[in-house]
Amino acid sequence: MLSTLSTNRSHVKKKVPDTFFSRPSTRTAALMVITAAAAAAAAETDSGAHAAREAPRPTIGASLIAALAAEQPEEVARLADTRQAGTDRGHVLPQPGKKQQKNDEKKPVMSLEQRADRVVVTVDGEPFTEYLFQKEGLRRPVLFPIFGPHGLTLTRSWPVGPKLPGDPLDHPHHESFWFAHGDVNGHDFWTTANGERIEQVSLDRVGEGQIEASSRWLAPDGSVVCTDRRLLTFATEGDDRIIDHTITIIASHGPLAFGDTKEGTMAIRVRPELNMTTLKEGPPATGHYLNAVGDRDAAAWGRPAAWVDLSGSLDGKPVGIACFDHPTNLGHPTCWHARDYGLFAANPFGLHDFTKAPKNAGRFELAEGDRLTLRHRWLLHMGHAEAANVAERFAAWAKEAD
Repeated sequence: MLSTLSTNRSHVKKKVPDTFFSRPSTRTAALMVITAAAAAAAAETDSGAHAAREAPRPTIGASLIAALAAEQPEEVARLADTRQAGTDRGHVLPQPGKKQQKNDEKKPVMSLEQRADRVVVTVDGEPFTEYLFQKEGLRRPVLFPIFGPHGLTLTRSWPVGPKLPGDPLDHPHHESFWFAHGDVNGHDFWTTANGERIEQVSLDRVGEGQIEASSRWLAPDGSVVCTDRRLLTFATEGDDRIIDHTITIIASHGPLAFGDTKEGTMAIRVRPELNMTTLKEGPPATGHYLNAVGDRDAAAWGRPAAWVDLSGSLDGKPVGIACFDHPTNLGHPTCWHARDYGLFAANPFGLHDFTKAPKNAGRFELAEGDRLTLRHRWLLHMGHAEAANVAERFAAWAKEAD
């Protein structure tokens, strides 16, 4: 094993069989309208190889989309100020909680619709998220928007979507929900400052609540640094929603070295209301961190922990986002790049920055042909961490996912 780390390292270089991935394991109404408009425009301009996969038109009327996108910017602004899903029923779908109260015994229906540049995920016809893999300007595949409890979006809109009121314009590489690292064979796939990018090469399976895809990590000169296979699984638990993210990074084009830097890795950038600190010209911040060992707020940054939760209030409703680090992951329990301004990331490599360990203590190497698999669960829950029983739910997931 070519690693300077001693914690939980002995198993991660095993080659993962191909059958691994076959296992199941608002914000505002304005955002929905704008997202639908973008999808409609993409569908209208799509041709050639993608024409056979063209998706049905969005349910929002084309005339409304055109008016909002081009002729009535004031309407977009009005909708952007509407923070609660359902305020304008002409543009949003029923709220998840209300529908489930009437159909407690009914199992939610998870639907995945493949389009030319994305996969749209819905629950009982209500928006959950979109997996964007070919959207112009993106540095890598991302999830955006992400709808949690009460039908409210949880991630910052800009830069993947339009800037909404209160969105800060810092860190343009924070793209909603993504996986990347700041030093892979010396290349910065986190900020992509030199033109690095992660490019999807195939969408291998869509269905049964899952997306399986393959990507390649490209250096600025276009050469392939490595490849990956990722599995995203979408589910619900009552009114809560779940995203399971499993990625296997493959040293397919030579040896790999993951550098010891805090800039990474499995990440989300939340809405400014969920920040710990109120930003200039932003809405009041309500967010608070809690981790598995009891650290709160700023004390959670850089600390090793099996899970971290960020909870706050949106439209007066308590909601939270918890990320679970699987016990089989490299370096478990991982360190957390949990910032007060809304960046929330699990990072097993940045030991020097996080813990003041010697330089390169977190460096991890793979020989050519070897693989590294990392598994995380994102729980989008009602209430704060204690009320949502985050600790108990992590324990149950860690046990069942072995």
